[in-house]
Amino acid sequence: MSVHRGRRAAGLACLAVTGLAVIASFGFLAVDFGGLFEAQARHRMASFVVEFFPPDVSPAFLRQVGFASLQTLAVSLLGTLIAAVAGGLLALPAAGRFGRLPKWAARSMLNGLRSVPELVWASLMVLAAGLGPFAGALALALHTTGVLGRLFAESLENASPVPETALRDLGAGPVARFLYGTLPLIAPQCLGYVLYRWEMNIRMATILGFVGAGGLGQMLYFHLSLFQQQQAATVLIAMTLLVLADDALSGRARRALSAQTH
Repeated sequence: MSVHRGRRAAGLACLAVTGLAVIASFGFLAVDFGGLFEAQARHRMASFVVEFFPPDVSPAFLRQVGFASLQTLAVSLLGTLIAAVAGGLLALPAAGRFGRLPKWAARSMLNGLRSVPELVWASLMVLAAGLGPFAGALALALHTTGVLGRLFAESLENASPVPETALRDLGAGPVARFLYGTLPLIAPQCLGYVLYRWEMNIRMATILGFVGAGGLGQMLYFHLSLFQQQQAATVLIAMTLLVLADDALSGRARRALSAQTH
């Protein structure tokens, strides 16, 4: 009974500290909600939005937007694919399958990769590989490797050891035990992680264009810099459609994957 009371008190204390932190954040940031509803602020926002209409739908510009959309999609696909392979390789030592020292080294590398934001990686890759979509793909791959590697490693650690133990008793080697014992258990979950990260990387690929990584983001930055809001509106619409299409496709794939595993 005392243990239950202690846990309840700890939970209430945590909730109180969180509430105080939220209240303090509003005061620290000096948030002024009233400024959002002032007449002058509403007028400025409305005037800015009106400048985006009508969007530029000229055939020549739509062709440019279509090419940039394919470029953004390719950047997200390539970055996610590289990250899935690299993350899978690093997940094995990160899960402790080669000893403590390789585990520590692999986890440290994964922590370092994902702690650096994609925009910072993109700035570095632009300096290394030059302006263009390849720098964006490398930036996504580096950050996503850290994320997927950690998720894959946790899946490996949480997988049931029973299949590998049974195969070991039958005389199977370590590679065969992993391929036929553990991998089938974690493959659906890991594939779900990859699909989800690909969905996120499409959104991020559009942002990386702001630092010269190509695609729709670079077009958006270019036209906004020249105050060409109508062209920027078309790019924004293309971004929205691309994200919606990817969300629908990846969501359907994850549901199909989930149905196969149950």
